[in-house]
Order: sequence, then C-alpha cells, then structure tokens
Amino acid sequence: MSVFYDRQHVHCKGKEFKRAARSICAKLYYLCAKEYYTLNSGHNVPSFGLGTWLSKPGEVERAVEQALKNGYKHIDCARMYHNETEIGDALARCFKEGVVKREEVFITSKLWSNDQAPQDVETACRSSLKDLKLDYLDLYLIHQSAALSLDASRDDVNTITEEQKLGYSAEKMAKTWEAMEKLVEKGLVKSIGISNFTIVKMDKLLKTAKIVPALNQVECHPYFQQPKLKKYCDLKGIVVGAYSPLANPSLGSADDPNPLKDPVVKEIAKKHSVSAAQVCIAFLLHRGMVVTPKSVNLERLKENLASTRVRLDDEDMKKLQSLDRNRRMLKYQFLYKKGQSDDEFWTTKEDEEFKLPE
Repeated sequence: MSVFYDRQHVHCKGKEFKRAARSICAKLYYLCAKEYYTLNSGHNVPSFGLGTWLSKPGEVERAVEQALKNGYKHIDCARMYHNETEIGDALARCFKEGVVKREEVFITSKLWSNDQAPQDVETACRSSLKDLKLDYLDLYLIHQSAALSLDASRDDVNTITEEQKLGYSAEKMAKTWEAMEKLVEKGLVKSIGISNFTIVKMDKLLKTAKIVPALNQVECHPYFQQPKLKKYCDLKGIVVGAYSPLANPSLGSADDPNPLKDPVVKEIAKKHSVSAAQVCIAFLLHRGMVVTPKSVNLERLKENLASTRVRLDDEDMKKLQSLDRNRRMLKYQFLYKKGQSDDEFWTTKEDEEFKLPE
C-alpha cells in the first residue's frame, strides 16, 4: 500500500500505514490547498489569480502579460478599475503569440453600481467584453450591493451626490440578478456571482434567484477573516473569493494594523523560509478561498504565485486564525447614504443575529 502526501509517494505497510494515514488525514484540510474549485455552474476556477485594482495605466498591461508568461491562469478585472482596455491588449497579444490559449485563462469582470438597472446590465457586460477583446467572460460579478444612478461619476467617486446614491434594495437587486441570469442564457458569461455581499443580502437574493451565485468576492485577510460568511457560502455551494489578502496597507496610515508586520505572521514566515505576504496568501488558500493579490512588479508576481506551494500545518492555521480582529479596511463609504453608518451599510447586526442553517 502507499499514501500520497504533499505530492510525495510514501511507501508503508500495516501499522506504519495506519499511523501515516491518521497523520495525513488530520492535516489534509490545511495541507492540500486546491489548484481549482468547481463552481456550482460546473466550471472550474483557479484558486489563485492576479488582481488588477489600482494597477496604473502603463503598468497593468505589462503585469498581465508577465503574469501569464509566468504561469498565472486567472485574471480578475472590473470596469470600475478603468484599465480593462490595457488588459485586453495584453490578453490579445498573449493569445496571438501562443503564450496561453483563451480557454486556459479564467477571466472575471464586474458590473459596477451605475449599471445595476436591468436594462443597463447587458450593455455594461458587452462594454467589458469589447475592452477586454473577448467573446465571453468566465465569471461576471455584481461589484457592490448598493446602486448608483447611471449619471454618477465613474472617474471621481468624491463627486457622487446624495441624489445619485440609490442604496441597496432587495427587490431591485432581484431584478438586477435576473438580468445577470440572462447573460448566461445568451452565452456572454459562463458563470455569475456577487461581490461585497453580506450574509443577509446573499440570503435575500437566494430567495428569488434561479441561478445561485457561483462566487462571492469579499475582503479577507488575517485581520478580517469573515468565518461566518465563509460557512454560509459553504452551506449554499458558493465559493468565496478573497480580495485584498494583504489588507492593502499602502492605502491606510502608518498607524493602521498591518498583518505583514504581525509577529505571528513573521514567525510563521521564518519557519517556512517564505515572506509574510506569502503566509497571508497561503492562509486564505488553505481556507478554501480563491485569492487574487494585485501586483505590477515581476518579482512580486513570482513571489505571490509561489504562495500556492507554501504548506501550512495545523499549528500555523490555528495561530493565524487567532489574529482575526474583524477589522474591515475597505468600506466603500462613498456609497453610503447620508447618516448611514458602517454597521448599517454592511448589515453587521443582522449578520451577527442570522442563524446559519443546520
């Protein structure tokens, strides 16, 4: 008999086999971060990819090209990132030069809040397809649960007026989702999902949805782990995507907590001879999430990809889980209506009181 463990073939018999099997099974959950997840749509999504938010013009095209040449198979985009045209140029060039085939790359885009009116959904999707130079998207997400009027600025969120903030409505979101479902019927997208949806907002959507969201992409890192949301998604067959896996320390002040400087993270990084960033990414991969860190630096791109080979053990995972501060870094406050608090926008109390299905 033989046991497969961490891609190594271990030969053992009798009691040795039983001991090895018990040891492996006890650690299997943490040690075997998957390369792909099968979405409820039947399509596979790579568990690791390149995020493109905040990638500047002139940088993102090169970053996408370098990522694909170095083994990335998943590119996470959005119309609101204002860089899909450059990404499209990189994709087209890589396909033409034979770096990768279209069917080998999983490409995600997102419907921004301006385009949530049912009649605007397909137009927005086709706009992303045109910019990305694609015939279809592998995954199309509703970027935020809160809507904006069509005339609200996409370039400067600070100019959005109170009248343009339409907020969240379960009834209107159901209509938006119905329009998203039609994109699947028309072959424009293979899978549809959501982003930044809380538990109660997901639950309301599922009451009317014909197609269950394939994925919910949310902020997640050692200081904001969202365990209850993850469990809810697991119960409903929804994959969790993690953006900002390093907590975006560059966006905050020097006083903001930074998991890359956390003593526990640094201790585990030293133990495995890897970087703190690789530990943070591996932590989310081991929790069964799709992780899409952003970078435009070639060496950082390679380092992030190498996170998929980091093997954390049970002790590492427990230590990292203990770091959770329930601290959300990215709040989208420009979408808040006047007087709306963080807890109201993110349905904090409702999520805490929500009883998970047995």
